[in-house]
Amino acid sequence: MVVGSRTPEGRRTWERYWSNSIDIPGPETGLMCEAAREAGAYLAVGVMEKDTRFSDRTLFCTLLYISPKGEILGRHRKLKPTGAERMIWGEGDGSGLIVLNTEYGKIGGLICWENYMPLARMAIYGKGVEIYLAPTADFRPTWQATLIHIACEGRCYVLGCNQFVTKSMYPQDLVGLEELSDQPELMCRGGSAIISPLGEVLAGPLYDREGVLFADVDLSQVSRARLDFDVVGHYSRPDVFRLEVNERETLPVSYVTEFSRR
Repeated sequence: MVVGSRTPEGRRTWERYWSNSIDIPGPETGLMCEAAREAGAYLAVGVMEKDTRFSDRTLFCTLLYISPKGEILGRHRKLKPTGAERMIWGEGDGSGLIVLNTEYGKIGGLICWENYMPLARMAIYGKGVEIYLAPTADFRPTWQATLIHIACEGRCYVLGCNQFVTKSMYPQDLVGLEELSDQPELMCRGGSAIISPLGEVLAGPLYDREGVLFADVDLSQVSRARLDFDVVGHYSRPDVFRLEVNERETLPVSYVTEFSRR
């Protein structure tokens, strides 16, 4: 069952993982859109996405955005899967480096260890992000330092979300489940938190249980925080440093209906 294992058991585990992944749009996103519409809330949801345009056997780790009207606003596919994740997920491209302009502020973010990529963060800062989303599976204390650093660096609110997972939550009929026998019952402690634009912890970190965090977000604090530091404004040096971001969607196959000879 080890991630990326090419044993018969590993392939069956992969097949189950793939079959539980979703299309965008699809029946599952339809339910999410309905829930967002009923609640009148924005949703930012992590999903395992199939790309059915070419080969739906390639999966992506995706952050999906849905509006209070129940509309899919966009998606961000993880640019660089980490470690053994590279055996499971494909790589996103620059077309998913999005920041949404909403009535609550400009919202965008990166997935897990993408947040350790300085240029990826800079691409998000450059779009004026005010509410930065940082979903992860990392529950170590160092991750809390990362959330605080991003808040201070981007002078933005940071919403860090992590899962709480116990071993008993795994399906009991999962092929290879016995390989978890030497793992602790608590597989992931969580650690969700909300950080202010000056690095103050407003809520959390929430460990060892499920729960919901709340905090008031005042965008005027973003303006005040950028008085003495604006990473893409007065504290940048474009005469010395430049970042160019390729936002074009990259496709494995392109088709043309007309071909001209020279």
